[in-house]
Amino acid sequence: MLTVALPKGGLLKYGIHLLNNLGLDFSAFLDAGNRQLQIIDGSGTAKGLLVRAQDVPVYVEYGQAQLGIVGFDVLREKNPQVAHLVDLGFGYCRMSVAVRQSSSYQSPLDLPAHGRVASKYVNSAYEYFQHINLPVEIVPLYGSVELGPITGMSEAIVDLVSTGKTLKENGLVEIATLYESTAYLIAHPLSYRLNEDNLSNLIDKIRKYTEADH
Repeated sequence: MLTVALPKGGLLKYGIHLLNNLGLDFSAFLDAGNRQLQIIDGSGTAKGLLVRAQDVPVYVEYGQAQLGIVGFDVLREKNPQVAHLVDLGFGYCRMSVAVRQSSSYQSPLDLPAHGRVASKYVNSAYEYFQHINLPVEIVPLYGSVELGPITGMSEAIVDLVSTGKTLKENGLVEIATLYESTAYLIAHPLSYRLNEDNLSNLIDKIRKYTEADH
């Protein structure tokens, strides 16, 4: 049976809508009263797993799911051994460097050498500052990273931004974009190559649907 890993959070309804249009119904995951983490589609041909976004590529890499839907930001941060198949085009956001509006920093190169940058995207932040040749200390935070600059614990943050509303409300401003992110369809590499459960048929349908949608 084909298994698809779906991410909790903002991408879920879009992912379910996409699969629904292709004949796979996992809409029960959207019911407020639902506590199931695993649902079998009404046709009995596919199973959906509801997991944290960061765990989608893990389930796919280890073969518990043949397909997954996940943001490019997670793929970039974790660099899992999965096949990147289709840019699905929804869930747009960007990975940005942000500082306090009241600060004098106009670009990341204005930040002090060996200063602190708070982020839950430690690898992305580290790679970026290494790329621009600015030595900084990356402080891992997993809650509201905006508090880093507000409290003075860090000069800047690296975080995912969609509308920018949260930054603005907390007196922060973006000074650079590392990369842009949308949702991707990923696959377990061996399952994809062997075309398990007629995987290529569904992938082609998703590709055509996504292209038509754009």
